[in-house]
Amino acid sequence: MTAIKHALQRDIFTPNDERLLSIVNVCKAGKKKRNCFLCATVTTERPVQVNVVKVKKSDKGDFYKRQTAWALRDLAVVDAKDAVKESPEFDLHFDKVYKWVASSTVEKNTFISCIWKLNQRYLRKKIDFINVSSQLLEESVPSGENQSVTGGDEEAVDEYQELNAREEQDIEIMMEGCEYAIANAEAFAEKLSRELQVLDGANIQSIMASEKQVNILMKLLDEALKEVDQIELKLSSYEEMLQSVKEQMDQISESNHLIHLSNTNNVKLLSEIEFLVNHMDLAKGHIKALQEGDLTSSRGIEACTNAADALLQCMNVALRPGHDMLHAVKQQQQRFSDLREQFARRLASHLNSVFVQQGHDQSSTLAQHSAELTLPNHHPFHRDLLRYAKLMEWLKNTDYGKYEGLTKNYMDYLSRLYEREIKDFFEVAKIKMTGTTREGKKFATLPRKESAVKQETESLHGSSGKLTGSTSSLNKLSVQSSGNRRSQSSSLLDMGNMSASDLDVADRTKFDKIFEQVLSELEPLCLAEQDFISKFFKLQQHQSTSGTTTNEVEEVDGVALSRSYTSGVPQTVSSEKDMIRQMMTKIFRCIEPELNNLIALGDKIDSFNSLYMLVKMSHHVWTAQNVDPASFLSTTLGNVLVTVKRNFDKCISNQMKQMDEVKISKKSKVGILPFVAEFEEFAALAESIFKNAERRGDLDKAYIKLIRAVFDSVEKVANESQKTPRDVVMMENFHHIFATLSRLKISCLEAEKKEAKQKYTDHLQSYVIYSLGQPLEKLNHFFEGVEARVAQGIREEEVSYQLAFNKQELRKVIKEYPGKEVKKGLDNLYKKVDKHLCEEENLLQVVWHSMQDEFIRQYKHFEGLIARCYPGSGITMEFTIQDILDYCSSIAQSH
Repeated sequence: MTAIKHALQRDIFTPNDERLLSIVNVCKAGKKKRNCFLCATVTTERPVQVNVVKVKKSDKGDFYKRQTAWALRDLAVVDAKDAVKESPEFDLHFDKVYKWVASSTVEKNTFISCIWKLNQRYLRKKIDFINVSSQLLEESVPSGENQSVTGGDEEAVDEYQELNAREEQDIEIMMEGCEYAIANAEAFAEKLSRELQVLDGANIQSIMASEKQVNILMKLLDEALKEVDQIELKLSSYEEMLQSVKEQMDQISESNHLIHLSNTNNVKLLSEIEFLVNHMDLAKGHIKALQEGDLTSSRGIEACTNAADALLQCMNVALRPGHDMLHAVKQQQQRFSDLREQFARRLASHLNSVFVQQGHDQSSTLAQHSAELTLPNHHPFHRDLLRYAKLMEWLKNTDYGKYEGLTKNYMDYLSRLYEREIKDFFEVAKIKMTGTTREGKKFATLPRKESAVKQETESLHGSSGKLTGSTSSLNKLSVQSSGNRRSQSSSLLDMGNMSASDLDVADRTKFDKIFEQVLSELEPLCLAEQDFISKFFKLQQHQSTSGTTTNEVEEVDGVALSRSYTSGVPQTVSSEKDMIRQMMTKIFRCIEPELNNLIALGDKIDSFNSLYMLVKMSHHVWTAQNVDPASFLSTTLGNVLVTVKRNFDKCISNQMKQMDEVKISKKSKVGILPFVAEFEEFAALAESIFKNAERRGDLDKAYIKLIRAVFDSVEKVANESQKTPRDVVMMENFHHIFATLSRLKISCLEAEKKEAKQKYTDHLQSYVIYSLGQPLEKLNHFFEGVEARVAQGIREEEVSYQLAFNKQELRKVIKEYPGKEVKKGLDNLYKKVDKHLCEEENLLQVVWHSMQDEFIRQYKHFEGLIARCYPGSGITMEFTIQDILDYCSSIAQSH
């Protein structure tokens, strides 16, 4: 173990300026026997640092390496496990508990004893040694003795002590002076002994020489002691003299402390009194204003407002602890409470009187607006009441019961006033729409549908039957000739030379203007009232910036309505917004039913009015939602918009239903079906109404439904037609639809436009082929036989050798179709086509030109067969292609 200790000192600790004092061979408890050494070391430099170092043997060689070091000051507990029974196990408590097993009990005890000694000498903090035998721990000794004992122990522990550099240098100098010292040790020792004797003699002589000086020093010390005794006697007498002075000074100090304490208390009391006087004293002018102030003049209102604010400040002052127990404070608070109650009662009574007066004053102005489509202006009333806005805020903060009562009274009075105004306003709007006075008399000039409208006033659910907006139904119409329809249309005109369409446009334009004026009058009325309520009743109208708004879009009957939800906003803000909405709902409770009645009347007058209403209402809803999605106006107009959208959908459904139920006359040709022409009118009207409108998507959906219904109804009528060929019905009507869609350029109906063109082309070709048939019937039969022989395998140039198809037979058949007969047949065909086609669509020349082309194609086909099957025969038709062109042109011009 000594060899290992020297090796560790040399290799590990000397380079680090440390001294190794104790070592123990250990391994970790409960694990593999991997031995290591725990070393107790101290540094050679001051201040001395004491460490416990863990050293282990390297896996790659026989040298040792330093693994872990702990400062001894971090060691809290040394646990030897058993103080009586010998055990190699022990624990060291640093930042955690390290459990060790020593190679022997002796090494363990030596190491623990060394730790205890180092703790006693170098550390202020004492380490706890538990389960350690008392024999291992030395008793506590004075510091001087402790150092000597510890020093001796260190020498005992440290069997070998290495020379430091200075000692080595001194020995080398001494040995250089005696070169023979190494060869003759005895001579060297004798020399050292002689020099030591010389030094001892010198020391003795020095001591004897200093004896006299020592005696002199002793005498001086005796004299100094005598002087000290005299000084102590004088200090004792002085202390007795000052004892009485100390008592007097203590009394003076105590008296000064009491005076200072009294002054401090007086200053605090003065501060408290000044606080109460400054914050709980209401000026006489304010008291007079609260008791007798004029609430009708602007100066009086301002004085009352200032007095009310001052009173509120006095009542809301934050009293310090104990103030509320003072009798004067209680009296002042009671006085403030009485003043507040008195002024609140006076203010509430005055504002109630103002509300009642407003109702009477405004009623007198209703007659001025009864003949005009305008609503009375409430701005002067709002302006006068806003002077009391600060007082209302004061009342809200001080007496919420009276504030709530005023709110209820305001809603009661104003709801009755607005109800009268709005009902009269809508009555004027209805009169202007229907063109009647309040007594039911008609104006001098009525549109063509006024009589029909008046006959149906009992039911608001009726809608127009035809797409033109007239009150007759499609299922009562029969498909008549164009001449009959023109005569019936002309019989409907009541006003000079104006057409029915012109009257419809005039009526609808008039309705559109009235409806727009109604909405334009209602919007500023509602917005002004809502703004006034927010300002007068001090309610939070707009959302605070601390919260976030989530807008959700809800679709009701295809109408997208915005709903706003507030998150992160204080509850008071949300409740105040709800209060505004409730007040507006109660004050304007008649707006929504009146609007619904007006919408029902407009739909009853002309179902096409729903188009105008949908566009106008959508625009106003969009505008209102941009201002405030959750406002009363936005909500109300959104609800009404749902009704308008339903009327619009019902109008489209009725048109589709009436198309499906249409019946045609069996005695007259069909021509352009009424609902096809009326779809053109509907589309033209809708495009003019919905130009740049927000609800374009609703119209596009209606277009798709209507055009499909028109297609289906055209095919149905064509299949049922007996007088007019099916192809003619399909050709004319789909040509009209294609022309309409091409002219209007409706983007959502591009596919239907292409389909209409295809149907028109297909049925035109089919009609031409069917009507033209085989104008040269025998010649057609002859050449059909020729083509049959060729199909059987006979060569074309050999067909003329067939008995039934020789040249003589061909000439015989050709002679039966001279030019006059051909022209006569074409003339009869032209008359037949003219009977089938209607004049409105003007397709006769188109059909005739197509028949001409088809006839020329057959002619060229016959000439080709003659040239191939009868070559060199010189046989030709008795008329030429130019003759055919001349015949067709002459027939067309003659008719």
